[in-house]
Amino acid sequence: MVGSGDKSNHHLHKRDPREKEPMKITQLETLRPESRPSVIWLRLHTDQGLVGLGETWFGAAAVEADLHERIAPLILGEAAGEIQRLNRRMQPYVGFAGTGAETRALSAVDVALWDLAGQAAGRPIHALLGGPLRAEIPVYNTCAGPDYVSKTSAVRPENFGLPGPEKASRYEDLDAFMNNADELAAELLEMGIGAMKIWPFDFAAGAATGLDISAADLARALAPFEKVRAALGDKMRIKAELHGLWSLPAAKKIAAALEPLEMDWIEDPVWMDRPREIAELAAATAAPIAGGETLGGLGAFRELIAQDALSVPIVDLTWGGGLTFARKVAALAEAAGLPVAFHDCSGPVTLAASVQLALACPNVAEQEIARAFYYGWYADYVDQPPPLQKGTIRAPDGPGLGMKLLADVAEREETRVRISRL
Repeated sequence: MVGSGDKSNHHLHKRDPREKEPMKITQLETLRPESRPSVIWLRLHTDQGLVGLGETWFGAAAVEADLHERIAPLILGEAAGEIQRLNRRMQPYVGFAGTGAETRALSAVDVALWDLAGQAAGRPIHALLGGPLRAEIPVYNTCAGPDYVSKTSAVRPENFGLPGPEKASRYEDLDAFMNNADELAAELLEMGIGAMKIWPFDFAAGAATGLDISAADLARALAPFEKVRAALGDKMRIKAELHGLWSLPAAKKIAAALEPLEMDWIEDPVWMDRPREIAELAAATAAPIAGGETLGGLGAFRELIAQDALSVPIVDLTWGGGLTFARKVAALAEAAGLPVAFHDCSGPVTLAASVQLALACPNVAEQEIARAFYYGWYADYVDQPPPLQKGTIRAPDGPGLGMKLLADVAEREETRVRISRL
C-alpha cells in the first residue's frame, strides 16, 4: 500500500458546489511482459471507473521502481484532470532529468492522464489539443526487425535482434537493409511508404569509440544507400541514422560521403547534447541534420533549436516528459519555423500518443513507425493499434488514446504486475 503524499496544494481554488466532483486517481498499476523486457505499461485507475494507459521503453525495472516508490505517493488521491500540475509535481530533482528513469516514468503517467482526460470528455486526445489539422499523416519506416534492441537498453549490434539461419518474421527489415536494401525499398514503396531510415554505420569497427571510420568501413556502410539509389533513383527518401556514436571529425567524414546520395536527413550524427558541434557539422554539410529523441526538458531543446543548425528536432514523448512536454517542444520548433518529428521505435502506446499529437500539430510532416513492431507484436498486447494503410496512419477510433491493453495481458504468466493503491 502506498500513501497519497502531501495534499496541501490539491485545491487550487474553492470548488463551486454545482461542479462535478473531480475524478481521483486511486491505483497505479504497472505491467512488464517477460517476452518484451524493454517495455513497461502503466494503468491509472480512478474512482469513476475510467482507466488511463501509458507506456515507456528501456530500463523497465528502474522505471517500475520509480513509479511505485516516488511517483505513486505524489499522484494517488489527486485529481486526474489536473495534468499540468501533476506533470510539474512529478518532475525529478535537479540533476535527475534528461530522459533518465525518472523522466520516463513521468512520461508514462502523463500519457495516461491525457488518455483519462479524453475518455472523460468522450473525445480523442487530438480533439483536446485543438483538433486535428488532418485525418491521417504519412509514415516513414525505421528499418528494425521485430526483436530490435529488445533484450537490454544497449543500442549496439549485439542487441539488434538479427535473425539466425531460420528467419522467424516476415519483416526482418534490419537484416534486409544490410543485405538487400534495394528490395526492401521496393517493398516499402509497394505499401505506399515513401521514406525509410537505416543505420549501417553502426556496424563499422570505428563505431566502438566513434573517433574515426576507415575507408573500407565507410564504403561498406554506403553500399545500402547506393543500392537504393541505383534501383529506385529518387523515388525513395532515405534517412541515415548515426545514433550519436561519432566524434565531430568522423561525423563530418560520414556526412560528406552521404551528400551525393541526397539524404532526407542525417539523424543524431553526434551526441545531441553538444549543440555547438551540431552547428559546426551543419555548416560543413548540405545534408539536413535531425535529432534530439534522447533529450528531455525544454531547456535542452531550446538550446538545440537556438543554434539554427537543426533541420528537424525529433522528440520521443514517452522518454522526454509526455504529451505535455512534447507539445511544448513542437511549439518551440514552430516558432523557429521548423518541422518537428515524433520518435517511435518502441511500443504501441507511444505510437498511438504520437499520432494523436502529430495530427494536431501544424509542423509535423510525417510519423515514424517500425513496421516490424507494428505487424510483428503490437496486436499481441493492444486491442487497436493506430490504423495504418497505404503509407498513412491515423488515430485509433474512440476517446482518449483509443487503445487499451488486451484484457488478458495482466493475467498472463509472463507479465509482472505491481500495484500501488491509496
